[in-house]
Amino acid sequence: MIIRYAAFKLLDGLRTMMSSHSFANPLTETNRSAKIAESCILVIFGATGDLTARKLVPALYNLAREGQLPAHFACVGFARRPKNHDQFREEMLQAVNQFSRSKPVDQELWKTFREQLYYHQSEFDNDEGYESLNRFLQKLDSQMGTKGNRVFYLSIQPSYFTTVVEKLSQHHLTYPVDTVKDKWSRVIIEKPFGEDLDSARQLQQDLMQHLNENQIYRIDHYLGKETVQNLLVFRFGNPIFESVWNNHHIDNIQITVGEEIGIGTRGRFWEEAGMLRDIVQNHMMQLLSMVAMEPPTNLSANAIRDEKVKVIESIRPIPLDTMDQQVIRGQYGPGFINGEPVKGYREEDNVNPESFVETYVAMQLSIDNWRWAGVPFYLRAGKRLPKRATEIAITFKKAPGYLFEGTTSSIDSNVLVIRIQPDEGISLRINCKVPALNTVIQPVKMDFRYGSYFGAAPPEAYERLICDCMAGDNTLFARDDEVIMSWKLLTPVLEHWQETTPKDFPNYAAGTWGPEAAEEMLKRQGRHWRLI
Repeated sequence: MIIRYAAFKLLDGLRTMMSSHSFANPLTETNRSAKIAESCILVIFGATGDLTARKLVPALYNLAREGQLPAHFACVGFARRPKNHDQFREEMLQAVNQFSRSKPVDQELWKTFREQLYYHQSEFDNDEGYESLNRFLQKLDSQMGTKGNRVFYLSIQPSYFTTVVEKLSQHHLTYPVDTVKDKWSRVIIEKPFGEDLDSARQLQQDLMQHLNENQIYRIDHYLGKETVQNLLVFRFGNPIFESVWNNHHIDNIQITVGEEIGIGTRGRFWEEAGMLRDIVQNHMMQLLSMVAMEPPTNLSANAIRDEKVKVIESIRPIPLDTMDQQVIRGQYGPGFINGEPVKGYREEDNVNPESFVETYVAMQLSIDNWRWAGVPFYLRAGKRLPKRATEIAITFKKAPGYLFEGTTSSIDSNVLVIRIQPDEGISLRINCKVPALNTVIQPVKMDFRYGSYFGAAPPEAYERLICDCMAGDNTLFARDDEVIMSWKLLTPVLEHWQETTPKDFPNYAAGTWGPEAAEEMLKRQGRHWRLI
């Protein structure tokens, strides 16, 4: 009873600490309240695409529902398909009905919100289309009171990034920050930010010919997730954890991004991208830098991003002679998901039947600084794994077990798990004595979940990120040097893979946790992947 009561009190204390911070942006509520979305027009390039329907417009609707949209606001969809305002609004209503986190749609709210949605048809390289867009936006400024402020969201193929930004500049839709002070313009760019180091550098050079770095918002939706944002508060707001957040107490850190789904209808895209480019270079490197960063000097955007860059700079380059042992690639074959048969990657639509594109990556990284020297960071990401799960698992070093030698007990490592998705939350595994006359010890888990504790689902990532952009807060967006340093680390891996052909693809069955080589990588060091 005493042990159970102590465990209950520890869990209650964890909840209390989390409740005071959990919905806070890393900027803190005080700073956050000073950053309010400003009046503006949001122009979505590629507005007939999947992202607009599934994420962007539902995010805007939810912001309106919660009173977070600016009072003077309009959204203009820019795409190539012929369509009028009413058709676009009706399609967006269907999208909100299907994909919004808040259902059903509030009909009174929708009557107001729909009048803020517009559509503009043009090719992405058509000068007349940009001229007419400029005239239309100026008309909306006078009608909606948006003051000439602009956010351009590029939900388009990366090959069009430079073209669109160049056209926006040529037709005075973006403004030079050093000469125009009474209004602003910002550009949101979806990943990927280049395909390798050279292309990322070239993209940055092209963008900087027309934009200031502070106008570029490279969006990574993982940084908008509530659990990721809470990492800074969890670490630096709770001394009980920050005091042990180092190589004296931590044995290893594992970051997992697993998906049950295959590549679906994205065969052409995946054949060009692969897992390293699509997930590891951006999402996983962002998670790693948030976990491993030092306390920033203050809570400004640049101070936080400076510390993230230092982490990536400190990652030890992967030696070529050990690269195949340190970085494991895989491709799923036929198998079973939830008891149902699924086909292998090479059998998917628009995929080369002899493709060597990876759908799984596992790697070991080392950070050469005083905090993390000797602590391995294990990253794995894969398609067609047994379950959808994104988490960060911090395994602490074992306590000396000599006190319990000769008893029917086993001392496991304490593990702190931060779940990004699904079931966002935090769990802590500790060792407890089982109620009995003899000494039997087994691990127990204390579990905190955002949804069950606070009674409400956290905001969608795109809601937070779009709102932050309209407020001019780029804390949760990737900076150019973050992107370049990440590519500098991973481009040698891509080059090595281009020169060496895997002989065992496909090397894991759908519904399993990846190739055996990934397990062997940890076994050689006396460790294993955490069972999720």
